[in-house]
Amino acid sequence: MRIALVYDCLYPNTIGGAERWYRNLGERLDGPHRVTYLTRRQWGEEGPGTPFETIAVAPGGDLYTASGRRRIGPPLRFGWGVFTHLLRHADRYDAVQTASFPFFSVLAAAAALRLRRSPATLVVDWHELWTTSYWRSYLGPLGGRAGAAVQALCLRLPDRSFTFSRLVERRLRELGHRAPVVRLTGEYAGPLRGDAEAPADPADPPLVVFAGRHIPEKHVLDIPPAIAAARRQVPGLRCAILGEGPETGAVRALTRSLGLEAAVDVRGRVGSDEVEDAIASASCLLNPSEREGYGLVVVEAAALGTPTVLVAGPENAATELIEPGVNGFLAESRDPAELARPIVAAVRAGDPLRRSTLAWYERNREELSIARSLELVVASYAKPA
Repeated sequence: MRIALVYDCLYPNTIGGAERWYRNLGERLDGPHRVTYLTRRQWGEEGPGTPFETIAVAPGGDLYTASGRRRIGPPLRFGWGVFTHLLRHADRYDAVQTASFPFFSVLAAAAALRLRRSPATLVVDWHELWTTSYWRSYLGPLGGRAGAAVQALCLRLPDRSFTFSRLVERRLRELGHRAPVVRLTGEYAGPLRGDAEAPADPADPPLVVFAGRHIPEKHVLDIPPAIAAARRQVPGLRCAILGEGPETGAVRALTRSLGLEAAVDVRGRVGSDEVEDAIASASCLLNPSEREGYGLVVVEAAALGTPTVLVAGPENAATELIEPGVNGFLAESRDPAELARPIVAAVRAGDPLRRSTLAWYERNREELSIARSLELVVASYAKPA
C-alpha cells in the first residue's frame, strides 16, 4: 500500500506529541508499505534523516510569533505545497493521512484528490477539536469565528477520522461528523529503558521536571511560582524545565525575579537521553498545559515509574490518562498554591506512588502501545463501504 503522511513538522527537528506520532507511524508503516512524508523543510544539506521518503513541499521558518501564537503564513504555504504535490502525484497514493491542524493541509488534500478523481482514502487525525469559545479566546472575536468556520468545513471532508481521546471523539459526534471515527488509544513507542521491575530511585533532594514547548498554552510561566510555593513545604525541592520556545526568556527572567536560580534550572532543548534521565529521577512530571490532545509524555513518564501532575480543564484530554493517587494527581487550577498541592503530595508519596505508577503502566501497556493503533490505522485505509 502507498501511503502519504502529511504534517508540517518533522521529529526531531521540532518536538511534540504529534511530531512523534507521525515519525513513529512512518517508521513502522514503511517496509510493509511505502510511505512518503510531506512536510516543510526543516533540515540543511544533511537531509531529513528519515528511513522513509520525505518531501519538503514548503519552506521552513518560524511557526510562532513572538507572543507564542501560530503564524498564518507557514500553514498557508504548506497547504499550497500539499495541494500542488497531490495534484501532480495523487495516483502515487492509496491513502493520504493528515493532521487536522493546521487545517489548510486538510482542505488542500481534499481538493486535490477530488480534482484528480483519486480513489485514495483521505484520513484525518483529530488530536484536538476546539470549541467556538476557545477559538475566540485564542484568536479574538473575528479570527476565532474564522477559525471555527474553517474547522467546521474540515469536519465534512475526511473519508475516515482518527481521534486519540474520548473528549475529541465526543465533540466530533456532537458536531455532526459523518465519516467513520476510530479512537486510537496507543501512541507509545517504548519502552524507553526496557521492562523495569521497579522504578529508579528518585533524586535527592527531590526534583520536579517539565518537558515540552515553551508556548502560552503550556503555561510554563506558572511553574516557577508553583515551585516557590511548594518549597515552603519541601524546602530542598528543585525543578528542571526542559524544552524551548517563545517564552523561554520570560521563564528565565521570572525565575531570577523570584530568586529561584539555584532551585529552578531552565535548561532549554536537550537530547532525548537527558530528557529520559531527568524524568526517571523526578518525583513527578509537571505539565500545567491547558490544552492537550493525548498526553504522550504522561505515558512515557509512567513507563519509568514517574507520576504526573496535570491541571484539570475543558481542553485537556491528557487528564483521561490520570487516575488520581495511582499514577499522578490533578490540580484544579494554576494558582501557585493549588498547583503546589499535588507537587508536594507526589513528593511525600514517594516510592509507593512510583511503584503504583509503574504498575498502572504495566496494566495498560498493550492498550497504550503504538502497535495497538497500527492495526486499526492500516485497516482504516480502505474506503468505507
